[in-house]
Amino acid sequence: MLTLEFSADGAVMVAGRLDAAQSPAAQQFLDGTSGKVTLECGRLEYVSSAGLGVLLKTQKRLMADGGGLCLTGVNAHIRDILEYSGFDSILEIRASP
Repeated sequence: MLTLEFSADGAVMVAGRLDAAQSPAAQQFLDGTSGKVTLECGRLEYVSSAGLGVLLKTQKRLMADGGGLCLTGVNAHIRDILEYSGFDSILEIRASP
């Protein structure tokens, strides 16, 4: 199960598993964003290669318009996945605010 919703400060809160089954819904949600998008990942449990594809597609689209995707609150497991896949050089990853 995956939930995506906007927080009061405009960040996108993501919780659950970003896997192949949830990727289409995640992509549809993120396609509605623009500019500099903060993805709060504190409750993200898992990301698959399909989920990485969603992040990459979103990053490319946002960057084409002068924006970008920033991940915050990334746990050690998700950070490892991002580092092993090289996504830490594609996406901005910051400590939780």
